[in-house]
Amino acid sequence: MADLKLLVPELNEVETMSAEKARFEELLLQASKELQQAQTSRPESTQIQPQPGFCIKTNSSEGKVFINICHSPSIPPPADLTEDELLQMLEEDQAGFRIPMSLGEPHAELDAKGQGCTAYDVAVNSDFYRRMQNSDFLRELVITIAREGLEDKYSLPLNPEWRILKNRPFLGSISQQNIRSQQRPRIQELGNLYMPNSPRPEKGPEKPHLNLWLEAPDLLLAEIDLPKLEGALGLSLEIGENRLVMGGPQQLYHLDAYIPLRISCDESKAAFHQKRKQLMVAMPLLSMPS
Repeated sequence: MADLKLLVPELNEVETMSAEKARFEELLLQASKELQQAQTSRPESTQIQPQPGFCIKTNSSEGKVFINICHSPSIPPPADLTEDELLQMLEEDQAGFRIPMSLGEPHAELDAKGQGCTAYDVAVNSDFYRRMQNSDFLRELVITIAREGLEDKYSLPLNPEWRILKNRPFLGSISQQNIRSQQRPRIQELGNLYMPNSPRPEKGPEKPHLNLWLEAPDLLLAEIDLPKLEGALGLSLEIGENRLVMGGPQQLYHLDAYIPLRISCDESKAAFHQKRKQLMVAMPLLSMPS
């Protein structure tokens, strides 16, 4: 007969794991419901009036194209990365860095010679715009992302060659734009995913703090605190349909988190934020719980 004294700790551990899993699932479902309630109780979009910045000229197969780069404080800023951190992220082909921007509808205008052309208004965060004014690197990056965004949105190939107009901050008139209202029900920080009364391991890799939130109905974001690391070298990350597993170099960290949502593994992206010493993970969702 088995020794019951030896079975008790194992049983307690299983019960604790089940309790953690239930708590984790409850938090995610609660955030999902809050997001759905917010969408029904608040307007889905907010109208803004972008302020002029500068104008670039390019062309497409249909003729001249002008892109008014504008700004508004209502648009959220991107992550606060230094240029060196951002450059390293781009060199490593990591897609965790996003520049929130609003892509306006095309509007017909006349150029300086009175000829017909098409103009687009693209707005970014005002504070980020001021930072961009002092950085050729950020300015070219924004122009590239804006141009690619317009190509994707309107299926309109644009000439990669462009130039900034001198002494002309915009072409035509800048119209109001509708942007999605920010609704970001945050799921409480789960820490090491241990219950208060459960024993913690004295040895082995540390379980890092995990922070999760629903950025949108179909996008789950995660931040994993890794204060002992200086970069992404040696990190391993595996994302399953409902699981996130991360390992650190020299077995410093290990995280195995169950996520009761269907994750699109192929479309998930990750990037290491050197300044905050965090691994940021963007996980598109295949479906939401009912």
